[in-house]
Amino acid sequence: MLQPVPEVKSSRRPQGGASSVVFDVQGLTRVYQAGGVAVHALRGVDLKLRDGEFVVLLGASGSGKSTLLNILGGLDTASSGKVLYRPTAPRHQATASQQPVIYDLTQATERELTDYRRHHVGFVFQFYNLIPSLTARENIAVVTEIAWQPMRPEEALALVNLTDRQNHFPAQLSGGEQQRVAIARAVAKNPAVLLCDEPTGALDSKTGIVVLEALLRANQLLGTTTVVITHNVTIAQIADRVIHLVDGKISQVSVNETRCSPAELHW
Repeated sequence: MLQPVPEVKSSRRPQGGASSVVFDVQGLTRVYQAGGVAVHALRGVDLKLRDGEFVVLLGASGSGKSTLLNILGGLDTASSGKVLYRPTAPRHQATASQQPVIYDLTQATERELTDYRRHHVGFVFQFYNLIPSLTARENIAVVTEIAWQPMRPEEALALVNLTDRQNHFPAQLSGGEQQRVAIARAVAKNPAVLLCDEPTGALDSKTGIVVLEALLRANQLLGTTTVVITHNVTIAQIADRVIHLVDGKISQVSVNETRCSPAELHW
């Protein structure tokens, strides 16, 4: 299991009603080699993500969005800096009475990161990655059978309005339906965090809106901290906060005082 790190008490008083910090990213950098050249994908990123919020990471290709998401999800490792993760209590702790703990993902072993990905994080990618030989319900059951406190596959499919398609194979589903099955699979294990990399990138706008509605419904009903990568500025209108990345740095963080519903979007 991930090893907790000591919590440093802040001298600042929390604002009334403020939700707890799930991720505290400090000075995060990622440098990798490409053809003998050092590529700086992230350049000292500082960021806090809060429990239950819906965040959009916005930026052009190569801005560092996917690298940041992959490090948050334990799919990639940082070159320097810290990613402190606090599981949502009490759902993601051993017992409800246990005190909140903080984990440093940048110090975790590969086994610990595997544990983290399995029990704490749900992933949704641009391409659906469904198993062709399994039905929609069976694709979700593959995940729920190894999760700590999963919902039933039927419940997850109901959440994305696909109850009537649960016995269909991926080849019998449209692209939007396959993506909604992928969302149901991600949320079925009751993750604290849902990370989505261009979830509408392979879809037309009408179908993409249906997928965004499914993501927003999961966020609102389950309280899952949701992070969506996109280069589509229009999609940012449905978020609580929009984090703009340019050349591996956060250039701007904006708050939507009035959020649009997906049905109001046009692109």
